[in-house]
Amino acid sequence: MTPPRATSEEHDFEPIRGLPGVLPAGETILWQGAPHWASLAVHALHVRLVTLYFAGLIVAQGVGAALAGNARAAPAILLGEALWTGLAGLVGVGLLCLFAWLVARTSVYTITNRRVVLRIGVAISKAVNLPFAIIDGAALRQHGAGAGDIPLHLKTTTRAGYVLLWPHVRPWRWAQPEPMLRAIPNAGEVAALLADALSAHAAEAGAAFKVMAPAAPAPACAPTGELVLQGAAQ
Repeated sequence: MTPPRATSEEHDFEPIRGLPGVLPAGETILWQGAPHWASLAVHALHVRLVTLYFAGLIVAQGVGAALAGNARAAPAILLGEALWTGLAGLVGVGLLCLFAWLVARTSVYTITNRRVVLRIGVAISKAVNLPFAIIDGAALRQHGAGAGDIPLHLKTTTRAGYVLLWPHVRPWRWAQPEPMLRAIPNAGEVAALLADALSAHAAEAGAAFKVMAPAAPAPACAPTGELVLQGAAQ
């Protein structure tokens, strides 16, 4: 049987917060949440790297001037260049933080006993519906202070656009995008709840759903603290 496909639709009115329609009979909401804007800014938009980049530019300008013998001749010029570079950096970081705040403000993640729904979109709001039947696995990556990401691996017959999902998508998975509950607080608790819901759904369908923790120490290429969930119901 061909599994249901991931869907998205625009909506102007939500009968239930974060959902495009009323829940069918027998479906209940287990959890709702949203990204934490600061964690999103750091881990998805890389504001730390951007800050370091502009700081490096300022240092490079000073070193270049010193090597050219201009450090004492034109301190006002050097200071002006540093101020302009610093201002550009502040504007860039500020815009990234503003975007992260807008994403967090307009996003709602919902886990029910049958599916995961991502209401996303800053300019155009969309609901991405992911029934458990198309979720082939999931993982947990914790960032610290309880926040973390939960990427969802979908069956190969499912197509979810990377651009449509960004930044709610696992980085660099272009060929088979993985929707992701990104930068959520208490990510470990949410991952455990999702694992229980997927296991219960798989049991109802007569399939097995395994929850596996990687052996320590984790491979260098693996995210720290990753919990892998595999074997969703067919």
